[in-house]
Amino acid sequence: MFHAADCVLVGVMTDPRDFRLARDEGWYRIPVRHAPACTLDAAVLAFYFTAAFGEERWAIHWYAEVRGHELVLRRHLFPDEPGHPRANERYYKMQLGPLLRREPSIPSLRWRRIAFIATTWDRFAAAEEINDLYVSGADGLYVTLKESGFFPEREYLIREAEASYTVDLAIPCRGGVVGIVVGDHGSPVPAGVLRDPDPEAVRVAVSRLGGPIP
Repeated sequence: MFHAADCVLVGVMTDPRDFRLARDEGWYRIPVRHAPACTLDAAVLAFYFTAAFGEERWAIHWYAEVRGHELVLRRHLFPDEPGHPRANERYYKMQLGPLLRREPSIPSLRWRRIAFIATTWDRFAAAEEINDLYVSGADGLYVTLKESGFFPEREYLIREAEASYTVDLAIPCRGGVVGIVVGDHGSPVPAGVLRDPDPEAVRVAVSRLGGPIP
């Protein structure tokens, strides 16, 4: 049905109403100002459930073929909410085929916030967990560390007292987080973040922080 290189866009669902709209009415909205660059090229839209979905939270269970899109204002999507603060914001209304169950589902091994994830159909079909979906120059090191039992997080936001920044890979440890960047980020690497490390350097850093959190 889909080809290996087809774009799969993973959207975050925070409200069961949005799932009902996708399931029963065949559409999902994406705010234009937050839409990833690949939005209009997506062949598949998948849904990552947050805590609002109870036992199904923090995982991808459903996806659908994208059959078209249109640019609309929020007040046209929800005419019964004319006073909503974002009533005049622009959204892509993604038109969907029937929802399909992803078996098995794709879980997040650790609770974390995620934004949209742009991936490919072959990765989506093979993924065992959320981090397998990301595409970046850190792929090789990610696979090596995962096979070594570290199970790093990808595109991970680290918040510190003086700054917040996103690293390519992160390993939450008992005494902190080992952050890793791969390649040229175009900005200085914060103190303590590893740049282009080999696996042994990562093992040493993880050990110094008390080992990984299971």
